Amino acid sequence: MPAPAPDAEADPDRGRDTDADADDDEDGDGNGGRDRDRYGDRAGSAHRRRRVFASTTAVCALLVLTVAGLSALSDGHSSGTDTSSRSMSPGGTTGPTAAGASGRSAQPPATEPAADQPLTWSVDPLVWDKGCDHDYVLDKPSAQVPPPPLPQDAEMWAATQGAVHGRQTKVQISVQGRSSTAVVLKAIHVRVVSRGTPADGNAYSMGQGCGSDLTPRRFTVNLDQDRPLAQPKDGANGADSGHTIPAVRFPYRVSAEDPEVLEVHATTQAYDTRWYLELDWSSQGRTGTIRIDDDGRPFHTTSIKDMPHYWYGRNDAGKRAWVPLDSY
Repeated sequence: MPAPAPDAEADPDRGRDTDADADDDEDGDGNGGRDRDRYGDRAGSAHRRRRVFASTTAVCALLVLTVAGLSALSDGHSSGTDTSSRSMSPGGTTGPTAAGASGRSAQPPATEPAADQPLTWSVDPLVWDKGCDHDYVLDKPSAQVPPPPLPQDAEMWAATQGAVHGRQTKVQISVQGRSSTAVVLKAIHVRVVSRGTPADGNAYSMGQGCGSDLTPRRFTVNLDQDRPLAQPKDGANGADSGHTIPAVRFPYRVSAEDPEVLEVHATTQAYDTRWYLELDWSSQGRTGTIRIDDDGRPFHTTSIKDMPHYWYGRNDAGKRAWVPLDSY
């Protein structure tokens, strides 16, 4: 029995699809537009994949740039912090090494600006023994050395002659509070910057047979020791039956109404030594350290052992001149 004819009304689009496929069958293979749809879908899919790939690549590149930027910022911040830490470290090694310091840093410790400290001080590094005697070392023959100065002119004389303190340096430190509030002076420390062979030259004594019966209270320092310390010593007044003047012993209080004069006698018998002092203080919960030196420079003291030693007297011709000390 012949198969029944398809019902055209049951599938109204079938004819149209066939006709459309026939119309679209440009290559004549009978597949009509299905080939074009299949290939078109593939082309579209490939295009979409390329767009997705391009977008993914752009996002990845952006992420890489962002991470690199954050890493650079982090590195820069870390580097800046390290530099700041180094520059602010009070224990740096840019200054001279202190020989003989008892475990303390060679650099002076960080301290408040002088204007913010509760005390003031002044330094006189040209104190003569009993006000009239002192030794200087000059690398000049005696004929080229001018007569000794008066004590008040010693600074100019020593500077113009290039003189160095011989055997001993006496430093006078005047300390005073800025107000009536007490400032406690806690300790004084000695810092040796360098030691070397004694300076070349001759020793010249400033003494002219003068003197006094007063021995001031003081701190004595032996600069030849590995760890020199400031040792308190009593003074004495010979004019008052040898009355003892008690030494300053730390801790010691000063204020605006109660200043104090500290005298330090530092001696070397063996070296050419550069050194300075540090004075620790505290007041109302604050602490600090002030550096005591020769106007920003270390004090300079050299041994005069075995040097030719002169004083200003009369020579064999009866004229005033520098003559050997043993002829005094």
